Amino acid sequence: MINFASFSKSGRKSASAAILASTMLATACVSPIAGPDGNYAKPIGNAPVTANPTPYSEGLVCMGHYARQTGYAAPRIAVGRILDYTGKADFEGGRRVTQGASLMAISAFAKAGARLVERFDTSVSELELKYANNKLIGDDIPDDFRKITAGSIPGSDYYLVGGITELNYNIRSVGAEAFAGDLDPTDTKGSIGAKLYVINVGLDLRLVETESLEVVDVISYQKQIIGREVSVGVFDFANGNVFDVGIGGRAQEPIQLAIRSVLERAVLEMMANLYAAPSADVCSLTAGAISTNGITGDFVPAGAPLEEYNGPSRQQASAWHDRRDPALRGRN
Repeated sequence: MINFASFSKSGRKSASAAILASTMLATACVSPIAGPDGNYAKPIGNAPVTANPTPYSEGLVCMGHYARQTGYAAPRIAVGRILDYTGKADFEGGRRVTQGASLMAISAFAKAGARLVERFDTSVSELELKYANNKLIGDDIPDDFRKITAGSIPGSDYYLVGGITELNYNIRSVGAEAFAGDLDPTDTKGSIGAKLYVINVGLDLRLVETESLEVVDVISYQKQIIGREVSVGVFDFANGNVFDVGIGGRAQEPIQLAIRSVLERAVLEMMANLYAAPSADVCSLTAGAISTNGITGDFVPAGAPLEEYNGPSRQQASAWHDRRDPALRGRN
């Protein structure tokens, strides 16, 4: 930060003109009149879409490979409500933790090769069933309507429910600041500071057998999250001007990614129990396995051989990106 109080009158005018010019330069990319493409401004940033794994995603994929190689029938899993029970919310920013933990759990089960049945949002299916019951859906067959067939919806063997139960702020924090400079007020002074702090999230999940409602597995996990802050400053007089410059940075491990990690670890342990995995080293037992499940999830191949499915491309940052994929660039 530059202290304008020490500037002369002409110096302040020059500085103000420089700031005004910089401001106009910064706003040159924004126009009150839409351009030929119909936009006022071009959005910044060009990072490609990438996979969103955790340290446990590879283990989930290996668990799915292990089940297929050993002949274990993947159970049908339904995921219910995994709610936020922490009650933590910001005054302006809303909830502190994700409200989509159920969706994260569905993705985790898919990575492990489980057969998923939808129970989280059945609104569309229920509406389609209502229309079919009133003979309103035709399915492209002239003078015919969709039939309601008894037993057409597969049931679940187990369902997962639970909640995010902990978000603890400032479990431990530490910081240090230092200021250095001699007694001469015109000599350079410097300061440096650093802070570390730790919070944690926790959740409790249970796996329930659907027919008997017997709870067959319960897991409670927590994960600590670290954050840091570093700052450096310099204060000096030069040519009759005062310069006070400071830089710094903050970084915190993402809270929502930590919740995904805890969920994936819990799902991994539950699936290991259902698959009777001998140890946590199933990846070494399934080296070279081919399957449709990957760190992005799972899907049913649409007629193509298993070896030709597009699972690997889903994990490539350059796939389908018009600036990174050579095949797409060749079409432009």
